[in-house]
Amino acid sequence: MTAPAQPVSLAAEAGTGGILLWVVLPYVSLAVFVLGHVWRYRYDKFGWTTRSSQLYENRLLRIGSPLFHFGILVVLLGHIGGLVIPKSWTEAVGIGEDAYHATAVALGTIAGVCTLGGLAILVYRRRTVGPVFSATTRNDKAMYVSLTATIVLGLSATVAANIVGGGYDYRVTISPWFRSIFYFQPDPDLMSGAPILFQLHAVSALLLFAAWPFTRLVHMLTAPLGYLTRPYIVYRSRDTRLGNRPPRRGWERVG
Repeated sequence: MTAPAQPVSLAAEAGTGGILLWVVLPYVSLAVFVLGHVWRYRYDKFGWTTRSSQLYENRLLRIGSPLFHFGILVVLLGHIGGLVIPKSWTEAVGIGEDAYHATAVALGTIAGVCTLGGLAILVYRRRTVGPVFSATTRNDKAMYVSLTATIVLGLSATVAANIVGGGYDYRVTISPWFRSIFYFQPDPDLMSGAPILFQLHAVSALLLFAAWPFTRLVHMLTAPLGYLTRPYIVYRSRDTRLGNRPPRRGWERVG
């Protein structure tokens, strides 16, 4: 009689490997994420930008950018709902496991496909449009690789576990582990039995967050609130006769 097969895992038990992956790495990533943004804002305010390339090409950008941003926003809201809100809370307001599972899988899959499709268009545009490619730095290329890997692993985990497989309730393992990090009572055992794709997705996300402050992704944490209070910009036409007559006081009619 053979022993039951153990699930493939990055760290099957919460030994040294499990502690490094599910305790040390999250705190290192979180510290770099916070302190990196403080450093970036203090010493590189003028570099805090997306370095927009809209002037170089607009046709593909009009398709890929809204598709990507819509998808990533839904993915972000889904992760917040799934990781931050405990399962007992949704059940307390009458949302059963089957309804939550069906909604999460459907929206997550659609949002993941939209995000990946929009990202594919943006990467294709950046590679094939000469001026856009010339403005792409090595930092941008590394960011795109990391972001794509995180999205692909997340979408693959959802499809493999909940559509192809028999289903996996991450809210009883991964979600409590995620919250335990912020309680400063990390429990690596909760991640030990998670499927390999979910573990890879978590590690790739932690690495992405650590690199986040040093990439163009910083713009996601910026809101243009200054536009609400800055003074108006006055545009005045150039008068060819200005040098032949004395200047007049006050405003002049334009147009």
